[in-house]
Amino acid sequence: MFKRNKNKVKDRDSQIFNFVNITLLCLFAAIIVLPVWNIFISSFATGSDLANGFGLFPQHLTIQNYVQVLNDSTLWQAFGISVAKTVVGTVTHVTFTAIVAFPMARYALRGRKIMTGLGIFTMMFSGGMIPLFLLIKGLGMLNSFWVYIIPAMFSYFDMIIIMNFFRNLPVSLEESARIDGASDWTVFWRIYLPLSRPALAVIGLWTAVGQWNDFFTALLYINNSKLYPLQMRIYNIIEQNQLQQSKGYNPLMSQIVSSQGIQLATIVITALPMIIAYPFLQKYFVEGGLTLGAVKE
Repeated sequence: MFKRNKNKVKDRDSQIFNFVNITLLCLFAAIIVLPVWNIFISSFATGSDLANGFGLFPQHLTIQNYVQVLNDSTLWQAFGISVAKTVVGTVTHVTFTAIVAFPMARYALRGRKIMTGLGIFTMMFSGGMIPLFLLIKGLGMLNSFWVYIIPAMFSYFDMIIIMNFFRNLPVSLEESARIDGASDWTVFWRIYLPLSRPALAVIGLWTAVGQWNDFFTALLYINNSKLYPLQMRIYNIIEQNQLQQSKGYNPLMSQIVSSQGIQLATIVITALPMIIAYPFLQKYFVEGGLTLGAVKE
């Protein structure tokens, strides 16, 4: 009888615990989902709906905001620049950072402590914007596509993450490869990189998002409109439409297309590629235990 009552108490406590957890998770999900939904659905709202305000759904839906953005003749060129700099920048950054992390992961490397101290120093202090601009100018990278790539090829913070992941790999894997006559490059490309896909995927996602959303580099170093990325082109579109709206340009269309609607449409267009790419990288985030059991020490 006592056990039965005890089990009832446990069941009631579990139900209360589950109810509280589910309620908190639903509130947390609503906090995340509602702002995203508001941006998405507002990008289809007319100018009058945006001006008057609405709840979860606008009274009128229109695709004219997207038509206005996509009709820009230079938008697709900017999209190509963004894709190119994101792909090239991510590949070069991850590769170069991993190459530096490979020797730094070895405690027997001569001068490792000095290089570590210099790297940490650069994380704490920087030369500033003006010296960096003068450096970029001196290297001849102003108005060049490579200004997006070369300065972003290496990050000491990312190197530390990859280096620590390398150190967690079983040493026996490398020793076995050495016995078979493998060189440093063979060990790096055939063993370390394949087993480090979770760390490389995380660093790659960070870099890709940073490259895709990068706006400041073009603003500082690029004057050639043909080299503008999507973010810079979208900024110009928003700026032009705000100027047109302030001058009362096309008052009939202002009831349908507004500067705010165009801004929201550009936000959706900009975020969509990263949203599509993320599920393909998500599987690597849970592969941290890939090497467990590969070798028994």
